[in-house]
Amino acid sequence: MFIQTEATPNPATLKFLPGREVLGEGTREFRTEAEADASPLARALFSIPGVSGVLFGADFVTVTKSGGEWQHLKPAILGAIMEHYLAGAPILAEGAAPEEGGEEFFAPEDAETVATIKELLETRVRPAVAGDGGDITFRGFRDGVVYLTMKGSCSGCPSSTATLKHGIQNLLRHFLPDVQSVEAA
Repeated sequence: MFIQTEATPNPATLKFLPGREVLGEGTREFRTEAEADASPLARALFSIPGVSGVLFGADFVTVTKSGGEWQHLKPAILGAIMEHYLAGAPILAEGAAPEEGGEEFFAPEDAETVATIKELLETRVRPAVAGDGGDITFRGFRDGVVYLTMKGSCSGCPSSTATLKHGIQNLLRHFLPDVQSVEAA
């Protein structure tokens, strides 16, 4: 089994590509060891000293470190991922549900605008963000402000504010004059 790694814009995060399906659809983020109990692979990754976050995507695993150097962490992470796949264990523990997006908020009269925002995020933004080992989800829309949640390499990334403010905000404002700004939820 050959696992590729890719750097992300966030120096504290690396993207691992096992060459196999990881989650298939959607994403699932684990920010603590307690959350990692929902996944044998996340649990194995959190057992490595220095690992502070894990995000599963369709075909990638993003790992965030709180300490240590990648040159020391990477072999242990690669080993945990390889062992997981060779054992044939499931990604999510039995009974563990895929991550829910949480409660969205917007006024009923903004439903059409919100539908367009979600379509633009799904078709133009999420693929690019996934390419960097992250994910972005719609949280709400109120008074011209779009609220988004950033996950994986995008969460805590030094360039995430620029991504939100310049990239996503400009895209949404171009197509939707009702959008005034974009904020992290």
